[in-house]
Amino acid sequence: MTPGVPIFPASLPAFGSTDLSNCEREQIHLAGSVQPHGALLVVREPDQAVVQASANAGAMLGLPGGVLGLKLRDLGGNLAACILPKLIEPLDGVPVALRLMAGHPAAAFDALLHRPRGGGLVVEIEPARPAPDITRGIETAMQAILGSYALRPLCEEATRLVRDLTGHDRVMVYRFGDEGHGEVFAEARRPDQEPFLGNRYPASDIPQIARRLYERNRVRMVADAGYVPVPLEPRLNPLTGADLDMSLCMLRSVSPMHVQYMRNMGVAASLVCSIMVGGRLWGLLACHHDTPRHAPFATRAACDLLAEALATRISALESFVQAQADIAVRRLEQRMIEAITREGDWRAALFDTPSTLLQPLGASGAALLFEGGMQTAGEVPGTADLRDLGAWLDTRPRAAVLQTNSLRRDAPGLGALTPVAAGVLATPVSSQPGEYLIWFRPEQPRTVTWGGDPTKPVQVGEDPRDLSPRRSFAQWQQVVEGTSEAWTLKDTATARMIGDTVSDVVMQFRSVRMLIAEDQLAQVRRQVGLSTQAVVICDEHGMITLCNDAFERLVPGMRGARPRRIDQVMAFFANPAEMRRRLRDVIEGRHSWRGEVRLAVDEGAGRPLLLRADPVFSAPDRVLGFVFLFNDLGDRKAADAARRRFQDGIAESHRMRARGLDSGAAIVFQTILTSVVENAQLAALEIAEGVDVAHMPEMLESVRASVARTAEVLELLARHLSPGGPGPGAEG
Repeated sequence: MTPGVPIFPASLPAFGSTDLSNCEREQIHLAGSVQPHGALLVVREPDQAVVQASANAGAMLGLPGGVLGLKLRDLGGNLAACILPKLIEPLDGVPVALRLMAGHPAAAFDALLHRPRGGGLVVEIEPARPAPDITRGIETAMQAILGSYALRPLCEEATRLVRDLTGHDRVMVYRFGDEGHGEVFAEARRPDQEPFLGNRYPASDIPQIARRLYERNRVRMVADAGYVPVPLEPRLNPLTGADLDMSLCMLRSVSPMHVQYMRNMGVAASLVCSIMVGGRLWGLLACHHDTPRHAPFATRAACDLLAEALATRISALESFVQAQADIAVRRLEQRMIEAITREGDWRAALFDTPSTLLQPLGASGAALLFEGGMQTAGEVPGTADLRDLGAWLDTRPRAAVLQTNSLRRDAPGLGALTPVAAGVLATPVSSQPGEYLIWFRPEQPRTVTWGGDPTKPVQVGEDPRDLSPRRSFAQWQQVVEGTSEAWTLKDTATARMIGDTVSDVVMQFRSVRMLIAEDQLAQVRRQVGLSTQAVVICDEHGMITLCNDAFERLVPGMRGARPRRIDQVMAFFANPAEMRRRLRDVIEGRHSWRGEVRLAVDEGAGRPLLLRADPVFSAPDRVLGFVFLFNDLGDRKAADAARRRFQDGIAESHRMRARGLDSGAAIVFQTILTSVVENAQLAALEIAEGVDVAHMPEMLESVRASVARTAEVLELLARHLSPGGPGPGAEG
């Protein structure tokens, strides 16, 4: 995030001033009020004076004169003694939770501390409630999540476990689709309630600004949708002269539009936890209740813990699917390379077993457009139509993957292909126009069930100016025609991986052809020269016949000093003597070699590369030349480093302090933490076997951060629930 650049532009409409026409842009983080089951204080540092507070703070703390201007030490109990030691911490991320005594007379409160944007300290307090006995429930839930090996059963089990834990009438896993719409993916409910399972809801039901807040503030509760907001006094934060940024406030008032939405659904209370997978908001764990219901701090912390574990498991399952696709693609690559060696061509190997090409993407047909020819598998359009499709793809902006699930919508001139090719997913196999590997899906007329009419998100009252969210959430069915089943992110990732593999094979094939067919040299040289794959080709004597720009960009100092012989290239690598020995073995022994090398940088070793050196035979005893392919291993090395950091981070997270716990509680919570670590290690294993090493460090860091945060929440919960732990002055 760029320093000094706000997440929410200042031009957005103010909180509570929106209607259905602009609620997508409402500044819901600047609520200026709180829910009445707690109170909020804004404290100036370093004198610890209260400069802003919710209007109910004085009454909640037994101070009829209010709290503005008072110091923390004036608020009774051990509040100041508990808070002051925490001020040395940054407090700008996850709020810190405490159990403390405050007020006149002193009473127990649960408190949350954080520093908002603009400075100061926010203290949120709620009267402490009896902590439910959820220790065994959490341990059982963690084991159940760890033991799930498919996405839908995992989510179904999670909803059941959370409903048992919280007692809410309905618990749902709400999953966001690629287009922004949401779907109730799993549900546990009271038997007499109308099922929402399978219902879809338009993206406008949860605006983007709210989704960004869900990414920052992972747990949100509305204890009573009929509450009367308690304003902050004064309205503007004296420390900034602007509205208080309440993004991380648990007590933050909810948008009036959302409150009306809840009432229209018949929901009186809610508890929502974010499901973050790979750094993105995958979905929500949503709890609804028909009557007001307050979830105590311990219950909220437990739900937060389970949502983190659920997200980690989802990440592992998604990475496993990608890993399986990777295995299939690697097998396909091996067959194509063997076909080049055996038959001089690779295209037959791509199509000899159609299922290996179609099944990973759930496609009904595929076509390869290459060098003016085409090969097909399954159900595909006719030859002339395929050429027209290739010409249309050439008009699209260049991308690694091109996709549509409604060709009729995106290319009306090709609408006649809808029955067999409503869905098209294409990847270029070279830098040349018209060369694509294309997958097809047929039209799939289907009925989509929505939770209410998505075309009528607003309800107009007797006064045309009286707009509110729709009041009907009865199932509304929409018949969709002219489309195929949508391509998923997994589909596009798999297509890109296959396309990259075919592109590599195309490079190998064309490099061989350059040596075999001298009359095609000019054309092939241009194709090879434009490739992003770094390659050096030499004749049977080691004289370089081609050294493309990608290789020159890869090797510092190459420009203006292009070598003529392949052995001269070795001077640009670390340990040139070893490189020359390997080179002699390849050229004189006519052996293939594949291994890791490093570019030379001054006296040390520079960028790591994977070198593949292959002799090219025109006959068993005659070599035409040699092909040297170079692949940058920087991303893989970064992934390895991320793996090591992950293991170090996991080891650190496993060291949980258990002081103040009786031995039984310590064993239970250490068992839970062990389950968390096992869950994370399985996720890391699946991620490490994934296909996209460039994103592996980010995904591993996401899992590591989740484990660290889970450990913090678990330790907090342990101390909160320990028979000898939480109490006056103890952290919770």
